[in-house]
Amino acid sequence: MAITTVATFGVERVEVMDPEGVVDEALMPDLSPERITELYGWMVLTRRFDERMLKLQRQGRLGTFARVTGQEGAHVPAAFALHDEDWMVPAFREAGAFLVRGVKMEDFLQYWGGDERGNLIPEGVRMLPTAIPVGTHMLHAVGIGWALKRRGEKAAVLTSFGEGATSEGDFSEAMNFAGVFQAPVVFFCQNNQWAISLPYYRQTAACTVAQKAVGYGIPGVQVDGNDVFAVYRTVAEALERACGGGGPSLIEAVTYRVTDHTTSDDARRYRAEEEVATWKARDPIERLAKFMKKRGLLDDAGEAAVASDADQRVAQAVAAFEAVDAPNPDEIFEHVFAELTAPLAEQREALRRRLAKEA
Repeated sequence: MAITTVATFGVERVEVMDPEGVVDEALMPDLSPERITELYGWMVLTRRFDERMLKLQRQGRLGTFARVTGQEGAHVPAAFALHDEDWMVPAFREAGAFLVRGVKMEDFLQYWGGDERGNLIPEGVRMLPTAIPVGTHMLHAVGIGWALKRRGEKAAVLTSFGEGATSEGDFSEAMNFAGVFQAPVVFFCQNNQWAISLPYYRQTAACTVAQKAVGYGIPGVQVDGNDVFAVYRTVAEALERACGGGGPSLIEAVTYRVTDHTTSDDARRYRAEEEVATWKARDPIERLAKFMKKRGLLDDAGEAAVASDADQRVAQAVAAFEAVDAPNPDEIFEHVFAELTAPLAEQREALRRRLAKEA
C-alpha cells in the first residue's frame, strides 16, 4: 500500500496593465488603436448611463436596479471580445455588455422601469435577457453551448455572474455538464467581493473562484478585473479555444462593487469606507485613460468630448424611454403560460373591471 499524489493544481493570474497605465507588451492583446478607443468609449458610456439611471431611480422615474460603476473593466471588455455569432447570457449587473451587444439604452431603461417590452432582445442579436434569479441562467448558457456543438456551429457562449452565484447548485450543475460534454461555454465570474452584505471570505472557503474549475476538469484562470487588457485577452483566448473544440473555461475577474448592491441597498451598513476608497483608486476607466494618454490616443480635451458625447446619448435615450406609450394592462397576462389559465383569466377580468371603474 502507498500514499501517492494523484492530482495537483495551480491558479494563474493574468495582469497586463498596472494602475498607472503601464503595460507588459508581451501580454498585450491584439487591439488596434481604433478598437482601444472604441472600448474606452463604451466604458465611459456605461459609467455615465449608470450615473443617470441612479438619478432617475431616486426621482421615482425608474425602478430598483443593480449598478455597475467600478465594474466596467470586467464585463465591458468581456462582451467586447465576443463575435457576432457568439452568445451572451448575462445576469443582472452587465449594463455595459447589453450596450456593446446592441441593446438600446431606451429599451434597457424600459425594462428597469417595469415594462417587460424593454426586455426584448433585438432581432439578430445572440443574447438572452436579464436574469434576476441568481445562477439559473448558467444552465441556459450550457444548453445553448451544447446546441451549438451538436449543430457544428463555430461559436461560443459567454455567461457572466457574481461570486455569490458560485454557491448555487445551478453553478455546479452547469460547470459539470459543460465539462463532461465539452460545451463551448466561457463562465465569467465578476468577483466583486460582496454578495449583497456577505463578504467573499464568508461566501466560500476557496481562496479563489478560479480554482473551482479543477473539480469539473476544465481550465480556470484569475484576472485583474479592473485591467481591461487582461480581461479582453483572457476572454478572447477562452472563446477561441471553445470555438475550436477545446471545451469550457472559468474566468474569475477580481473587481469591486463600489456602489450599493442595488438601489434599494445601503452598503454603508456592512462595509468600511476605507475599503471602498482603496478600490476607487483602482478605477478601470481612469487606468485605461492613463494608458491612452501615454500612447497619444487621448488628451484632456478628448476625454471631455467622450464624456459629453456619452451624456448626450444618454439624454436622448431617456427622452425616448419616457416617450413610450404605456402598455395595455392585458399584456401582463399574455406571456405567463402558453395558454391562459382559468385563475389568470379571472384576474384579468377583475383588473379590467377595476380599470373601467376608475376611468
